[in-house]
Amino acid sequence: MIVYPNAKINLGLNIVGRRPDGYHDIETVFYPIPLLDALEVKESDALSFRMAGTPLDCNAGDNLVIRAMQLLQKDYEIPPLDIYLYKHIPAGAGLGGGSSDAAFMMKLINERFQLGLSDEAMEEKLATLGADCPFFVRNRPVFATGIGNIFTPISLELIGWHIVLVKPDIYVSTREAYAGVEPQRPALPLTEIVKRPVEEWQLLMKNDFERSVFARYPVIAAIKDQLLDLGATYAAMSGSGSALYGLFREPIDHVEEKFSGCFVRQRGL
Repeated sequence: MIVYPNAKINLGLNIVGRRPDGYHDIETVFYPIPLLDALEVKESDALSFRMAGTPLDCNAGDNLVIRAMQLLQKDYEIPPLDIYLYKHIPAGAGLGGGSSDAAFMMKLINERFQLGLSDEAMEEKLATLGADCPFFVRNRPVFATGIGNIFTPISLELIGWHIVLVKPDIYVSTREAYAGVEPQRPALPLTEIVKRPVEEWQLLMKNDFERSVFARYPVIAAIKDQLLDLGATYAAMSGSGSALYGLFREPIDHVEEKFSGCFVRQRGL
């Protein structure tokens, strides 16, 4: 059985408060995009896990695919599996690749072995692996609050737009991104901004991480400027980075050549 976990982007990201537990309250919009990994699972005599594509700096046992399977094994008899994961979504990019892999693994097992888990039950289990993991169960645009784990569905369509993703060879840790960020509430709620035409977003929609990340990594700031210079109607960093994206009305010719040394993809939404 093969599934294709997809990435997401953040449309805006406001850091609105600091919590007693050391985390921050945020507001953002998660939007699914068609940048895909591939995950194949077969029954086997013994557990095996293989991975190809974009390399990940983690042990197989720490991979979220394995951890999602282990969550189900606590309550259900799951036979040994031969698992093959092809990574196309870059890691450390703010695109949710690992979280998506975990959610699609749980959905696959639930369907393949007829466990009967509801979406709500899978979301509850996946929340223990990461705040954005549950998003990929229903995989539709949401307004995310709390630590990025409370979802409110929103009506938002970007069909007809083209997205250019650019991921430089830079890893930005979440701790690093939060350094220097001062929580504050935006003058205009994000839920109101996304209702407006995309042409108005660049002046209104912000990612609060950009200030601290751009100061430390000017090359990331330069990529955003380049996307805008190429004609992006809206460009921003996704999550805490380091991937950036631009929304274009029309596709760009030879886009890979314009961002040398970076992971670059163009997709229609």
